[in-house]
Amino acid sequence: MRLIGHDYKYAVEQTAISLFGGAVPEFDSELRFGDNTVRTRIYGSEVAEDITGLPPAADTREIQRALKLSFYRAAVKFLPIAPAWGAVSGVKPTRLALLGIDLEREFYVSPERAELVRSTAKFAGAADNALAENDVVLYVGIPFCPTRCSYCSFVSVGAAGNNKLIEPYIAALNREIAIVSRKVAESGERVRAVYIGGGTPTTLSAGQLGALLQELRISFDLSACDELTVEAGRPDTITLEKLIALRDGGVTRVSVNPQTMNDEVLRKIGRLHSAEDSIRAFRLVREVGFRQVNMDLIAGLPVDTAESFRNSVDICLELKPDNLTLHTLTLKKGSAMREGSAQAEISPQLVGDMLGYAFGKLKSRGYEPYYLYRQKYSAGFENSGWTLPGSECLYNVVMMEELRTVYALGAGGSTKRVIKENGEFRASRSFNKKYHKEYIESMQ
Repeated sequence: MRLIGHDYKYAVEQTAISLFGGAVPEFDSELRFGDNTVRTRIYGSEVAEDITGLPPAADTREIQRALKLSFYRAAVKFLPIAPAWGAVSGVKPTRLALLGIDLEREFYVSPERAELVRSTAKFAGAADNALAENDVVLYVGIPFCPTRCSYCSFVSVGAAGNNKLIEPYIAALNREIAIVSRKVAESGERVRAVYIGGGTPTTLSAGQLGALLQELRISFDLSACDELTVEAGRPDTITLEKLIALRDGGVTRVSVNPQTMNDEVLRKIGRLHSAEDSIRAFRLVREVGFRQVNMDLIAGLPVDTAESFRNSVDICLELKPDNLTLHTLTLKKGSAMREGSAQAEISPQLVGDMLGYAFGKLKSRGYEPYYLYRQKYSAGFENSGWTLPGSECLYNVVMMEELRTVYALGAGGSTKRVIKENGEFRASRSFNKKYHKEYIESMQ
């Protein structure tokens, strides 16, 4: 990579990586102030070039955007098909729509993905209008799971053999709850939604879950909070006793996340439950009386096929969840699937077929996409949440679009303090200690 006349390495590099992954070809990226142009020349089996003009007094943002678009127009000549997200390289494309940018015309985004963005922008705008400036949301992390899935890169440990960490972790978490609740009260902020995620929070016992929920209610004023989510996640952790503890603790929304309804795929990713277990768990959640239930599926899992993924979608929709989240498998550093010999080959065409089927079925059943985000440096696809009318998860919209401050409690928590200036949201972050033992020690 040669940069000529500029040092905007990151702007060009992120576009190159998002389009080519780890096999970025040699290229020149040039900025000429004399005639106000940017030029990209990419060297492969042939040479592809793009030259783009700049406004006479282009600012930094306009220059970087022109460099990205110039690279994309040259690079697309080397790609077998144009990517659905065109030249968009950021993780939050909804922001572009909220700024009034025409994604199809200006960033070459496919009509289907542009419609996805417009829908999520509608929900983001509605959430922003419904929230007061002092409203905030809480995230509480429980980084324990029954076993670790092979695609997982989160800092989570299997509970088997690590039970001795759970009680000290909860004690440390309670101390942080006390600290943060004082800050929220002193600043006059109002909690509107709470999300308990992981890991798998229902790895904890019914007694531990009930005690945690009680601690949150004692410490925070939750009188304005009418959404409290718990990721039950793994069906093999869901019991009647735990669900009753969640319901009695004020939980309104539960996630049951099968990821797939194919038993062979479940075994391949290291899950100990079956598809039938997921169905039983979902029905049990409904019987206990939770107002909203979410399910998750992942497109692109090892040994999954277009046919078996379609079957997973169909089974989930027959259960009629209030929300269904579609993830695209992205192998991150730290996941066993990426680090080990079992690294999967992910076919963009296969994943595209899977998502296309899911989109069509969801729309036909009355679901709308209400939030989305893209993995950093991911060329093809996105993670999107779909909802039945009136059932969207406020926390997900606020967190994904950075509409208000998110206080993140627990190991690896990333608190985002959000300020709105001149119609734009700006977030600053602070981080908790990442690993369990370090976090516990930090709260002594």
